[in-house]
Amino acid sequence: MSILRKHLFDLPEGMIYLDGNSLGPLPRAVPARLARAVTGEWGAHLIQGWNLDGWMAQPGRVGDRVGRLIGAPPGSVVMGDTLSIKVYQALSAALSMRPDRRVVVSDSGNFPSDLYIADGLIRHLGQGHVLRVVAPDAVGDAIGPDVAAVLLTQVDYRTGRMHDMAAITKAAHAAGAVMIWDLAHSAGAVPVDLAACGAEFAAGCSYKYLNGGPGAPAFIYVRPDLADRIDPALAGWLGHAAPFAFDLDYRPAPGVDRMRVGTPPVLQMTALDAALDVWDGVDMADLRAASVALSERFIAEVAAHCPDLMLASPRDARERGSQVSFHFAHGYAAMQALIAQGVIGDFRAPDIMRFGFTPLYIDQADVVRAAGILGRIITDRLWDRPEFQARKAVT
Repeated sequence: MSILRKHLFDLPEGMIYLDGNSLGPLPRAVPARLARAVTGEWGAHLIQGWNLDGWMAQPGRVGDRVGRLIGAPPGSVVMGDTLSIKVYQALSAALSMRPDRRVVVSDSGNFPSDLYIADGLIRHLGQGHVLRVVAPDAVGDAIGPDVAAVLLTQVDYRTGRMHDMAAITKAAHAAGAVMIWDLAHSAGAVPVDLAACGAEFAAGCSYKYLNGGPGAPAFIYVRPDLADRIDPALAGWLGHAAPFAFDLDYRPAPGVDRMRVGTPPVLQMTALDAALDVWDGVDMADLRAASVALSERFIAEVAAHCPDLMLASPRDARERGSQVSFHFAHGYAAMQALIAQGVIGDFRAPDIMRFGFTPLYIDQADVVRAAGILGRIITDRLWDRPEFQARKAVT
């Protein structure tokens, strides 16, 4: 069954957009929904919008919609703030759950921001914690009785290599460690079953495969049996049990609501809520099958057209997320040349050309055409032009 919903997205005519793993395109329903929120809610109701328009309940309601896509039960996901803040919250809570342990395990394929957050947190705690960063395939061997928490991004942002969530979570639990998953490149891209794997925490952003728009809020998941016991390091006003009692002493809200920090970004969350409508009726298993088919076709087409490009992603689709990456010494310039011809991917240092595949708006014809254009750029050395050499601020 086809899950192609290209008509629901506002994509420029003729563009092939293979960068939804960095920023999802605009769903057509979002502008009108935002306009209603701006004029009909904020404009008409002003501060009454918190009650009349349900703004205060948005983080939990939208969180449940995201939760369906990541195998999380209702009431276990809340939206708000940024992914960096949510990773900080999860890791700090995890360390407090294992006060007798001093090691955090992560891998060298993790997104650097997660490593920065972990390093900054343990330095400021000043309790002798260490961050143990190992190769992705060495994570299992690095989880021992001294490990307090394991912090991993399920899908590598550069290569698309995908960790076995169930197996690593099982290994962490067998060693007595707390498991934290960053789902930035998983949510809306691959089937995830948080309830089944038993991980304590997960977090992710909503501006990639979920199409929430630039700056869209992050989400955090807390395993339901832990939610009333965790101690949030960022004890914000809206994570209080009774925020409008204005108590001077903090009392955490019940459940995952205690992970709320600041005022909800109402307009951004409204955009995300409208964007999530495109997911109604989408089965993640069907989406995954379509994604694999597109990725496999692209790999085959690139091999035929561009033998100079070396596959950086796992060849086995079972070990790969919803993206395909290639090594090329002139990758940055080649990507700029490709973008100039209407095929949008991106580049990651030092030499990776990265392409994301979202079956909601990408089809086989797009894949074949994109690979053909890439082939001409490589074969004819179209990348070797001065205008494609200058590095931009965002790659």
